[in-house]
Amino acid sequence: MTSQAARAALDLTAQLPVPDLENLYRDLHRHPELSLREHRTAGRLADRLRTAGYATEEGVGGTGVVGVLRNGDGPTVLLRADMDALPVHEETGLPYASEAAGVMHACGHDLHVTWLAGAAGALADGRDAWTGTLVVLGQPAEETGGGAARMVADGLYERFPRPDVLLGQHAAPGPVGFCPHVPGLIMSASTDMDIVVHGRGGHGSRPESTVDPVVTAAYLVTRLQTVVSREIAARESAVLTVGRIEAGTRHNIIPSEARIELNLRTQSDAVRDRMIAAVKRIAAGECLAAGCPREPEVTVGTTFPVTVNDERTDRRVAAVHEEVLGPGTVFDPGPAMGSEDFSHLAEGGIPFSYWFLTSTPAAVWDAAPGDELMEKFQAVPGNHSPRFAPDLASVEPGVRTLVSGALAYLVG
Repeated sequence: MTSQAARAALDLTAQLPVPDLENLYRDLHRHPELSLREHRTAGRLADRLRTAGYATEEGVGGTGVVGVLRNGDGPTVLLRADMDALPVHEETGLPYASEAAGVMHACGHDLHVTWLAGAAGALADGRDAWTGTLVVLGQPAEETGGGAARMVADGLYERFPRPDVLLGQHAAPGPVGFCPHVPGLIMSASTDMDIVVHGRGGHGSRPESTVDPVVTAAYLVTRLQTVVSREIAARESAVLTVGRIEAGTRHNIIPSEARIELNLRTQSDAVRDRMIAAVKRIAAGECLAAGCPREPEVTVGTTFPVTVNDERTDRRVAAVHEEVLGPGTVFDPGPAMGSEDFSHLAEGGIPFSYWFLTSTPAAVWDAAPGDELMEKFQAVPGNHSPRFAPDLASVEPGVRTLVSGALAYLVG
């Protein structure tokens, strides 16, 4: 038996302006903007919210957008989409590829904004079917980890209605139309670390008169790979990635320092603390062994918390999603090692549900090598890839999941 919320969602999304939303998506994809520079994106979203009847403010937390639609007594539901792009050179070959050099929507945030705009419009047009208050939020700077916290610090819940529930979703690889849900831990914590190795520079022809920080940094990068394999229990999930190493100015100059940037992914504070301590210890040890004139500088930078769904909330939303998308479309893949700053919006313990929506074009998925789901999943372009290109066919189901998630609380 279909629930009242699911029936209302199907009715409200039966006549979505899909061509218009696809055009919005193409436009956003052509014009990506980096974190806290999402002025054009924010303006496009704000214009649509105002047209739909939302009381709308821009510039919240920098470039954030908040729209509020009050529709009688009832709960307050917040729908969130992140807006920023990445410093990645696009290689999709799409006719609507990025026109910004070295910048692209490699994580699907252009699709997220499109979903949010479509859902906001459908819920405004169908306000006779529900009661309560809808808060629609376009968030900046998710990729750098500060956007959600900046909006909260800018008085998000003092200036706008405080929600009873938070809802958000993210594009992911996989055949279009599936909606992975995890009633609990769904995404991991992320911790950035920076290491500066201090050497003694000199001429490349006289290495004996120097302490080469490049060689030390190379040993350090290699040794860091043992942190997970030899210091973290096999039952724990953890990842250490060195994303950048930088040193020197010319072929024949041994520099005075080398810089390393790395990222940790963890699912518990204990594992995170152990990994941070291990990185500091290994950095100090390698520099000591190399005879560096100074100890290395090791700093802990941006941190994303774990994303943990409220189980009751997530099961309630997931049940409506399966009704709307069809049997077998909702499943539990277990927690991912990816990270989000979404939970910063849950200040004070607001319950939330955060889920994924698959978006790989059918032709790409079918052509991927492998017979098993996970083999294909590993083979298709994923988030942050220069070839990540969600299918336009994922626009409609993404609007439908946001609308039905909201109606799970605003109907009945």
